[in-house]
Amino acid sequence: MMRKALAGVVAGAAGTTALNAVTYMDMVLRGRGASSAPEQLVDELSDRTGVPVPGEGETRENRASGTGAVLGMVTGTGVGMVYGLSRALPWRPAVPLAGLLTGLAAMAGSDVPMATLKVSDPRTWKPADWLADIVPHLTYGIVTAAVYEMLTPGCGCGRRCGCGCRAPGRS
Repeated sequence: MMRKALAGVVAGAAGTTALNAVTYMDMVLRGRGASSAPEQLVDELSDRTGVPVPGEGETRENRASGTGAVLGMVTGTGVGMVYGLSRALPWRPAVPLAGLLTGLAAMAGSDVPMATLKVSDPRTWKPADWLADIVPHLTYGIVTAAVYEMLTPGCGCGRRCGCGCRAPGRS
């Protein structure tokens, strides 16, 4: 089980890298700035918990921005770990479907806290906003699922279960 969790963390890190690459490419192509939502989330969490972000002015803003980025990486590796653990369940969808579901889970993992804390309201998003959010998250899901499957070769029966079946190449 630990191997599945660790493989999921590694796959989630790869997925997070892919998500960031797609996001930055969108910024390049459309000439848009980086989202301030992660930093705003950190500020809101700081206000609600009473735990201040240290520093003043630009130093504080940089720490909040960096903390927001780290929270995104924690979300990505955490969802990857859950993906790895979920592959031990009896229902193991094919990689494309698993990737889609994983991408949607990662999207919920970032959007739900922002909506709950009123940092962002997805009900007010335009189609371009939804695309800028869903495309990187679906990329995350597909990459996470594919990397996990590459890290955990199966037995050949198609279920990736290590069941010891008599698949070709196994004795």
